[in-house]
Amino acid sequence: MTEPAKPRRGPGRPRQDEADDGPGTQERIRLAAREVFAERGYDKTSVRGIAKVAGVDPALVHHYFGSKDDLFGAAIEISMEPAMAVPAVIGEGPEGIGERLARYFLGVWENPATRAPLLAVIRSALTHEAAAKVLRGLVLRRVLERVAADLDVPDPTFRAELAASHMVGIAILRYVLQVEPLASADPEAIVELVAPTLQRYLTEE
Repeated sequence: MTEPAKPRRGPGRPRQDEADDGPGTQERIRLAAREVFAERGYDKTSVRGIAKVAGVDPALVHHYFGSKDDLFGAAIEISMEPAMAVPAVIGEGPEGIGERLARYFLGVWENPATRAPLLAVIRSALTHEAAAKVLRGLVLRRVLERVAADLDVPDPTFRAELAASHMVGIAILRYVLQVEPLASADPEAIVELVAPTLQRYLTEE
């Protein structure tokens, strides 16, 4: 008597005896990816290393996320979750928008829990083009386009990009390169100086 044929696996799908594919596996892989990318950077991170931390077979990582770039995008989306709230901050109305944005942005970076993963994302983007491409796409799609949609000014996307470049520049100098005296400046002093410029970018014609 012949044994019944085993069902064929889909592309990239590991055998059931090769991986722990239970409830929450996809999210576990994504969290492991954020941890490994943050610790090792983009270049030194491998799918196999992420799979080891997640406790799954590497084939299962490919099945859920495809390429390393796709996995990086999924990982940084977790790290960038605080930035996803920027459109809501902007959407409260034009009055005081510059101060609200500066205060919210610095608050995210001053919090050690949110600063560490953001630092890893910025460092990866500064040193690897593939990582920079993924980050650009995420910021444009999830933040800048939504901010621009709420601005009642000429060239809203350009204005949103100017505001973003100003704040990202501060983040790089203060938190990544730690250039003094900006690195040790009081956050409220930074808000006071930066807010009028952001207000002009986002509201003045």
